[in-house]
Amino acid sequence: PYKNGGREWEPKGAPAQVKTHDFPDRQGPGKAIPYGIYDVAANTGWVSVGTDHDTAAFAVASIRRWWQARGSHDYPQAARLLITADAGGSNGYRTRAWKTELATLAAETGLEITVCHMPPGTSKWNKIEHRLFSHISMNWRGRPLTSHDVIVNSIMATTTHTGLRVHAELDPGTYDTGIKVTDTDIDALPMHRHRFHGDWNYTLHPQHGDTAGAAEDPRSAEGLPPQSRASGLRNPELTGMTEPALDELVDQLSQKLDELREHGRSQQRGGDRIRARGAGAKDKLTTADRVLAAVLYLRKLGTRDLIAQLFGVNGSTITRAVHQIQPLLADHGCTVRPSTARFRTPADVTAFLTNSNPTEIKSAC
Repeated sequence: PYKNGGREWEPKGAPAQVKTHDFPDRQGPGKAIPYGIYDVAANTGWVSVGTDHDTAAFAVASIRRWWQARGSHDYPQAARLLITADAGGSNGYRTRAWKTELATLAAETGLEITVCHMPPGTSKWNKIEHRLFSHISMNWRGRPLTSHDVIVNSIMATTTHTGLRVHAELDPGTYDTGIKVTDTDIDALPMHRHRFHGDWNYTLHPQHGDTAGAAEDPRSAEGLPPQSRASGLRNPELTGMTEPALDELVDQLSQKLDELREHGRSQQRGGDRIRARGAGAKDKLTTADRVLAAVLYLRKLGTRDLIAQLFGVNGSTITRAVHQIQPLLADHGCTVRPSTARFRTPADVTAFLTNSNPTEIKSAC
């Protein structure tokens, strides 16, 4: 029984008595969490009103109930489902449980489920906001939401002159919080990250198929020797520049890079060389590989540890390479533009290169 902004027709002199602050208390009937699905083509809405916690399991359960009650009947031949979701919340792109729950739904329904997240800060661009929830808010404006029945009935009574119809029902289920999803769990998902912002756009397959095959492919980055691995990483789709441009960049930086490394080693020794150049332990990365590793890191394709895995070295080796080469790139006026692709494992990189189509690359350097 809290204040709800707006106006509602009531008998004069008999306003409804409400509380002024809408914080939970132990005297009320509990919480109400509306989770909506809006069918863009049919102009229909489905809202599950939860009573427990706004978790990824609750979000996917709402989608499951919509599919079982409406979606599978309205689209009996459907093999794919496209979901546009916000960037945060229970269906956010960083929420691991959201992906695992969707994978379970894909396996149950046989649907190939593609998710496209709105960029952070742009949730109002999502059609569900101005075609469904805005009308629901206007419909219950000024009316105290005193019970779950009032909330559900107010949502179901929402209509528009364009023919919007809304179904709502109460979901009394229990949804636990604090469920952990490990890296291993995520790696096992039959999920394909798209070329453009794979963290925001991805597809979950109903069974492992091609995605699992890519992870086990003997040609994957984890199964190749460092030389072959680095050769594959020169792909223009990853570096953002053509291979001749990359070779030219390596030639430009090689001499200066060798001078800086020799100067640094001289300072560590405290004097001139005792042994000839090339004696002693070999470098873990060649000069060309150091430049390539720095370019890939500055492209923000993944974490430092991922780049290290791709080259078969540890993270500190990549850090040193980036610290040495980044100032040289700036001196040469070379701007490494961030990529729209994001990867988490070497298998993701392999799958991306397998599925990518050649595009025209305009080098920044």
